[in-house]
Amino acid sequence: MTMTQYTISIVSFLLLLSTSLAPQAATHANNNVALVTTKQAPITPKAMAVAAPDSYSSDVAMDILQRGGNAIDAAVAAQFVLAVTLPEAGNIGGGGFMLIHTPTDNDFIDYRETAPLSASRDMYLDAEGNAITHKSLYGTLASGTPGTVAGMVKAHALYGSLPWKDLVQPAVDLAQNGFIVHPKLGRSINEYIEMLATQKINVNFAQYFSDAKTGERFVQPELAQTLIRIRDKGMAGFYAGKTADIIHDFMASNNGLITKQDLAQYRAKQRQPITTQWREFELLSAPPPSSGGIAITQWLAMFERLNPRIINADGTTSPRLPHNSPEYVHLLAEIGKRVFADRAEYLGDPDYVTIPVHALTNAEYITERASGVKRSGISVTKNIKPGLPESEQTTHFSILDKYGNAVSNTTTINLGFGNGVVVEGAGFLLNNEMDDFSVKAGVPNFFGAVGGTANEIQPNKRMLSSMSPTIVLQDNKVKVITGSPGGTTIISSVYQSILHILEFGMRAQEAVDTPRFHHQLLPVNQIRHHEGLPDKTTNALTEMGYTLKESRYGDLHLISVNGDRVEAASESHGRGKAQVFMTR
Repeated sequence: MTMTQYTISIVSFLLLLSTSLAPQAATHANNNVALVTTKQAPITPKAMAVAAPDSYSSDVAMDILQRGGNAIDAAVAAQFVLAVTLPEAGNIGGGGFMLIHTPTDNDFIDYRETAPLSASRDMYLDAEGNAITHKSLYGTLASGTPGTVAGMVKAHALYGSLPWKDLVQPAVDLAQNGFIVHPKLGRSINEYIEMLATQKINVNFAQYFSDAKTGERFVQPELAQTLIRIRDKGMAGFYAGKTADIIHDFMASNNGLITKQDLAQYRAKQRQPITTQWREFELLSAPPPSSGGIAITQWLAMFERLNPRIINADGTTSPRLPHNSPEYVHLLAEIGKRVFADRAEYLGDPDYVTIPVHALTNAEYITERASGVKRSGISVTKNIKPGLPESEQTTHFSILDKYGNAVSNTTTINLGFGNGVVVEGAGFLLNNEMDDFSVKAGVPNFFGAVGGTANEIQPNKRMLSSMSPTIVLQDNKVKVITGSPGGTTIISSVYQSILHILEFGMRAQEAVDTPRFHHQLLPVNQIRHHEGLPDKTTNALTEMGYTLKESRYGDLHLISVNGDRVEAASESHGRGKAQVFMTR
């Protein structure tokens, strides 16, 4: 299939919106507390910024930038480090998306996992046709063919400036020499081991991670050897040779589907990002097989159609609805019902199904879709149909270099610690991304998202994703780089972070820490929200008929350019580190 350019033209009233590499863990020995940093510096051609999910990846990425590497170099290095220090989500056993902006071009690298060649549409159904959902969540049968290594190789081949080996070496050193386990990671590992035992899930996770104790050094020798092969041989270090043999044999011995043939034929793909004109900005986001770009476009477009900014007497503009007011939350929830109905029906792998991108995003359709929104009540969920005629542990980082290049990268193994299986002899966790397919039409996946035939399982097909790496430009210069983990809540986290900065004028740290909310088709009329949503709002929404569920989701890592300032921020609840550096 030839690469299709997804470019959307929307009328103006629509809102479619240094030091060395520090490979030794000892240099991070004091990082046993949450490292949350918001930094800012004057924006010049030499301003560099990183917002990443842990200190190790953030520091390595910044060091790469300080050594003269570009944003893509820093992203590759950070990705491999996260495979070591953020095992619940960082990976070489999963996949993801990398959105790239350069002063002359925009690009999107799709390194999403694929269904193995022996996968089939009904592989998770019993004899009566009922979904056996745990089979797509735990154990080797839940894994798609990993794409992360191929994605990094492709990104480096297209845009890298520093030697490949130099970008992989920091991860090798952290695996060989160990890193100090953060309290949040230590707790997550203990809780996961307990969950596996309680639910009697027979996987080998504890065998590899029970020694990972808070405040102590954790060494991963098998993973180190795998990373060495990747360092020395690139694609062939993972998709062929010894690593491929290890994966093939392990799968064959444990009822998995991934073979050497699956690995040999895997390729990361270049796609054109979703490109949307919004006011004086240009929004770049993820195209299919991500649902993020289209969903964010629809969500924000309908919001603007129904809630245009107030034009003041002096020509300035201001928001019409107060932030996180009952009216604001309800409006976005109503829109969310329609966005997720379309997502379920039409979106999937564009190499297997035709995605009606223009039909879903053009002005007439947005107007028609918005017209059904109820301002004073809740639309009946079962009545919200597709409008056209006939993930929660993921991770994200944002990078801006001194050359004006930007990377927004989101990667995942789906649930925290993936399928709970470590490839014996290779030392990395496998994904459970097969759950992101539609196991059966109308049956929700782990995140409550439903799907139809567009996202049914087929061999070598890429499963639909909610990962939404996004960049906002103004006059072809970076304004916002944003993204988050969180399954289907990724979409709402990303569009709300954009509104926080460009609608409500928040600074970067406020934008990532301000309470967010999420609503989709299922569960019926449920709004998930962070702690801190105003009581006035929660009480009013409850009276309307919503069920409110307070929960923590997402982990935004954002870079914003405000006038002559660059700001980087990571959510305060996580263990991320954001930093801005000025070269001399």
